[in-house]
Amino acid sequence: MNPQHLAYFRNKLRDWRDQLVEESRQTMDNLREEVRDVGDEAERATRETENSLELRTRDRYRKLISKIDKALRRIEEGSYGFCEETDEEIGVDRLDARPIATLSLDAQERREHLQKQMGD
Repeated sequence: MNPQHLAYFRNKLRDWRDQLVEESRQTMDNLREEVRDVGDEAERATRETENSLELRTRDRYRKLISKIDKALRRIEEGSYGFCEETDEEIGVDRLDARPIATLSLDAQERREHLQKQMGD
């Protein structure tokens, strides 16, 4: 992978991370500002369901941010863009579609096939 590709993916990952952090911050601000003791039981139940969904989304963001941070570390270490299982290049098109990918397409397909066989 050439330096221009690495710079492109570094910027793409940082922008993605910044966007997720901002959305998470907005979610937390919205939850803090919300008045809890207003409305009847149905309104409170609806609000609790919405809050639960927002918190699950925030948890997914947290996990995704962790994967983005790992990808950024791999860029700095020089291992970004190489499959963790085979050490082959992952491919720019795959990384463009999924910049946090750690496996080549073939390795990912093998892993998914094994998971299906194992029943996971």
